[in-house]
Amino acid sequence: MTLKTQAVQTALSGNWEKAIDINKSLIKEDPSDIDALNRLAFAFTILGKTKDAKSTYQKVLKLDALNSLALRNLKKLDGKNISMGKSNGSLMVNNTFIEEQGKTKIIELINIAQSSFINTLRTGQSLKLLIKRLKIFVVTENNKYVGVLPDNIGKRLIKFMKAGNQYEAYVKSALDHHMIAFIREVKRVTRFKDQPSFLSSLDKALEFEKKLGKSAKSSDYEDQNDSEEE
Repeated sequence: MTLKTQAVQTALSGNWEKAIDINKSLIKEDPSDIDALNRLAFAFTILGKTKDAKSTYQKVLKLDALNSLALRNLKKLDGKNISMGKSNGSLMVNNTFIEEQGKTKIIELINIAQSSFINTLRTGQSLKLLIKRLKIFVVTENNKYVGVLPDNIGKRLIKFMKAGNQYEAYVKSALDHHMIAFIREVKRVTRFKDQPSFLSSLDKALEFEKKLGKSAKSSDYEDQNDSEEE
């Protein structure tokens, strides 16, 4: 298991002390690792080390001035708007801390396995994504069926995966008839360098407008041809 995989798993499971150690190791190897810096900053935030969190987010912004995750969480820190609570002894936090726009997504699976199996899954457990029959099946590392991605997300990822994009998937939470996965883009091919793996509401609206624009152009062209024929 790589350090990066461990870093994501410790964040998902809420083991913040270990998360700090692992992400510091990753940053030592690569001081420009923005993902590790963001995870480290959030771990500092959860443990109440606000000063360390702010300085770490500032390091992210020096590397990427428009990094949405750092900007959003730094704003929350400045406004003291970090919501935390305790449940079963573990810190439960807002999902946005690990969501990076376009690159990650927290998704509830459909057609999931029997609850007796779902209840054996643990937070942070690695999963695999397999393309079958125009759908993306989610399975454990030893190929036991867990569930399926919703069609709207699955169809989009199939296009990217077939082109060479790579993704990691983990258990976010699993209980009875609900299974939530965390999916992260780890490689984006040049062909799709400007296309996010996951669309936000704004992205969806823009994409819809583009389709409308294309349809309008197509209609104009058809109308022109009809006129010429007449």
